[in-house]
Amino acid sequence: MITGVGVVSPLGNDVPTTWANLLAGVSGADTIRAFEATQDFATRIACEVKDFDPLLYMDKRDSRRFDRVSQLALGAAAQAMESAGFDGVPGGMEPHRFGVVFGSGIGGIATFEEQHRKLIEQGPNRVSPFFVPMFIPDISAGLISMRWGLQGPNYATVSACASSAHAIGDAARHIRHGDADAMLAGGAEATITPMTIAGFASMKAMSTRNDDPQHASRPFDLHRDGFVIGEGSGAIVLEALEIAEARGAEILAEVVGYGLSGDAYHITAPPPDGYGAQNAMRMALRYAGAEPADVDYVNAHGTSTMADAIETLAIKQVLGARAYEIVVGSTKSMTGHLLGAAGALEAIVSIFACREGKIPPTINFEEPDPACDLDYAHGGMVERPVRLALSNSFGFGGHNVCLAIRRWG
Repeated sequence: MITGVGVVSPLGNDVPTTWANLLAGVSGADTIRAFEATQDFATRIACEVKDFDPLLYMDKRDSRRFDRVSQLALGAAAQAMESAGFDGVPGGMEPHRFGVVFGSGIGGIATFEEQHRKLIEQGPNRVSPFFVPMFIPDISAGLISMRWGLQGPNYATVSACASSAHAIGDAARHIRHGDADAMLAGGAEATITPMTIAGFASMKAMSTRNDDPQHASRPFDLHRDGFVIGEGSGAIVLEALEIAEARGAEILAEVVGYGLSGDAYHITAPPPDGYGAQNAMRMALRYAGAEPADVDYVNAHGTSTMADAIETLAIKQVLGARAYEIVVGSTKSMTGHLLGAAGALEAIVSIFACREGKIPPTINFEEPDPACDLDYAHGGMVERPVRLALSNSFGFGGHNVCLAIRRWG
């Protein structure tokens, strides 16, 4: 059962603000402010978190030591714990029964770049003793566990853009298999740095609509030209039903399906028929005991790249005629692509779509791609009941995850 949620995103530093801006079709994209992105950078736009104050979640000493990725992670985790009604391990629950699985595709890359500059310019003795613990991708999971004394299963998932979706699916399994009574799961990413932007741009994976940032991310549109990078964090608290009910917790939704697969095809590209994505979606439906007719919404991976057409094909192969009766949306049109944190944020979108019967739009649609012929909510927010939502996350290396989230009550 999902009992708590927290978000730090390009559309807001909490869940209510982010959700309201998603429904309103607001874009979080703008010219990069994290560093001076000169004309040498082919891409100079991003969806950055704005006005985030780490001191709301940690003291000054820790804010200086922790990489931005961990700051964002702790912010979302604190919101999720508060949302669930936890100050720490609740009375009656053993600390070793409350765990953390928190993912990041890259980890503390800003710290890596900063310390590498010190190494080159000032020598090895100037590299910070905190470099390694600030940089490693698992440190956010460790910091979260230390903050609240959570001694249950604890690790990070690192599977590129599927990282936080893997984290949520794994956490749900730990509870279902009896390894824990409660888990905090999600992911964080803070990769708007010179090296990251240069690397993705060199691959020609990113949009170069530098003169029009808010219209650059356009999933499923004929003229999409690459993704817009984002940053942020999403966190959810999951509990066993009997634990949640015993303490009178509000149940937001339920993770009922978890599908995961590997393409075994290419380091960055999906196979043309999307068989890996198909396998993940079919597994999620089997795990949930659901049929295509039960699905009302798919939060697509939808990155605004050519892979959007492959995902569309995969959805049609799995859902058949039902694919044409539901909404298949991409909130990355507004948030950008949060890489390892994307799955967590989009799982939270799916939770609220189930709770409220409101589906965010896919913005920036101008001309249909014949290969993308589903209902992507291009006309604005859609109001309709959502009983079961699928949330897709696919990563470089051929990692595929599908989470099935069911409305509660």
